[in-house]
Amino acid sequence: MSDTPVDASKRTWLIASGCAGAVGAGFTAVPFVSSFQPSEKAKAAGAPVEVDISALKPGEKMTVEWRGKPVWVVRRTPEQVAVLPKLDGSLADPASKRKPDELTPSYARNEARSIKPEVLVVVGICTHLGCSPSERFQAGPQASLPDDWQGGFLCPCHGSTFDMAGRVFKNKPAPDNLEVPPHMYLSDNRLLIGEDKNSKA
Repeated sequence: MSDTPVDASKRTWLIASGCAGAVGAGFTAVPFVSSFQPSEKAKAAGAPVEVDISALKPGEKMTVEWRGKPVWVVRRTPEQVAVLPKLDGSLADPASKRKPDELTPSYARNEARSIKPEVLVVVGICTHLGCSPSERFQAGPQASLPDDWQGGFLCPCHGSTFDMAGRVFKNKPAPDNLEVPPHMYLSDNRLLIGEDKNSKA
């Protein structure tokens, strides 16, 4: 019959088009579905970080990365710890009452904002615009700091200052203290940053 070749060619064209469409859809779907799976780097960025602080001497700071943020671990000197209560009147939030669940875990809501008085663990990002403050641990008059400076951190972007517990001073652009991340001690000198006994992270 005269129309048989036409039907066959249509059938062939439809099959070929359908196969091409299915293959194309398959190639499109694979990267689309894959985008829902977190990358290895993303998984690693959210994982807790174990830190050995045995070599950290009094007055020294080390920086580790957790979730893409710099986390500072500072071993404070006895003098730096002793001066903390004397600064309360100069601080905007000395007892860390602002945003406590967001910025300060319950075990760090104390004068030193830490589990152990001599070891400070804070996220090194200013709460104003996200700059990274610089350490200014030396006490005494210095450029851009008050004459009665007792040591702490200075954000060079807009002049916010923080004490050795990461608490912001009054009348500064930064609205809050530096964040204390979830953390716990695995031993005397090993910290786990990003997880604590009360954390679900």
